[in-house]
Amino acid sequence: MKTTAYIAQAYRTAVAKAPRGGFRFTRPDDLAAETIKFIMQKLPQLDKNRIDDVIVGNAMPEAEQGLNMARLISLMGLETDKVPGVTVNRYCASGLESIAIATAKIQNGMADCIIAGGAESMSFIPMGGHKPVPNYTLAKKGYESYYWGMGLTAEAVAQKYGISREEQDEYSYRSHQKALKAQAENRFEDQIVPIEVEQTFLDSEEKKKIKTHTLTKDEGPRADTSLTALAGLKPVFADGGSVTAGNSSQMSDGAAFTVVMSERMIKELHLEPIARLVGYSVAGVPPKIMGIGPKEAIPKVMHQTGLKLNDMALIELNEAFASQSIAVMRAMDMNAEITNVNGGAIAMGHPLGCTGAKLSVQAFDEMKKRNLKNKHALITMCVGTGQGAAGIYEVY
Repeated sequence: MKTTAYIAQAYRTAVAKAPRGGFRFTRPDDLAAETIKFIMQKLPQLDKNRIDDVIVGNAMPEAEQGLNMARLISLMGLETDKVPGVTVNRYCASGLESIAIATAKIQNGMADCIIAGGAESMSFIPMGGHKPVPNYTLAKKGYESYYWGMGLTAEAVAQKYGISREEQDEYSYRSHQKALKAQAENRFEDQIVPIEVEQTFLDSEEKKKIKTHTLTKDEGPRADTSLTALAGLKPVFADGGSVTAGNSSQMSDGAAFTVVMSERMIKELHLEPIARLVGYSVAGVPPKIMGIGPKEAIPKVMHQTGLKLNDMALIELNEAFASQSIAVMRAMDMNAEITNVNGGAIAMGHPLGCTGAKLSVQAFDEMKKRNLKNKHALITMCVGTGQGAAGIYEVY
């Protein structure tokens, strides 16, 4: 019997720079477990043993993120062995994919309560993992673009869609300015879980010291960013290219989770839902222009839900690169006034498998602050190897 699935609670950590930021010594499973513990404190009505599953999105599931990290996070965060866990990988869409899976399972009567989100440490695990092993036969047959680095795909998008270096740098500068303004106005503080970090180091006399501090603020936005500074950066991925470190998303560490519940459990526990996932779609595009993925995924989710882009009150478009963000916004005629209103991943960071859940948390909180009740938010992103993902929430 079908039921409605609601988001009952949602929080994220601050996003730290990788590999030398505030979470560089904090494992991703610890980040996730602390986030879940915080969320459970906000839901004293919920018996942890009634949670049916923990679904964790992660883009590089190996080393500290391996061994089915989701099961370990469940054990650590819920402190019971009764709740299972599964790790999901759709690269940059993994966090949103996890929420979609949880929603679908609950809607079809397979569960009543699932914790879903994502966690990623790009300090511990580099882009591509420690041992990427491409299929040589594919490359030999001419499919080497399947394994292109994301920066090369951003260059391909810039070239195909005629996006200049100046446009990319201007877009990046605006992202930072919006994020800095949001921080100054404390737009993020209500959604962030405080994480205590312990650092061990040697002092000037080479004696072991331990220092602790609590991270509550996103580290990415740069007050010293300027158009002049951005223009002075050299292209990173191609000779004569236009994609730089300044107009690309930042490597980051972070975690974000939601609690997805059936309508009957929401009523039983006398909870007020935050939102519900109305629709979710994914689409494929040529891997060499993977950044254009949202252009194909958004129409699919609009058709699925019967909604239109003009029905959206807020849009979170993951800024993998300025080139692809500009290309998508132009192709979709996206309203810049409601898109990434507090900056995007170029300023805020992009902790891969966490990002889809993080953007969801941000949208819920921002719409609450704007009093946009019963309105819709679009979360969308490009995905490695030529994919796009898009989800629509109704936010209460």
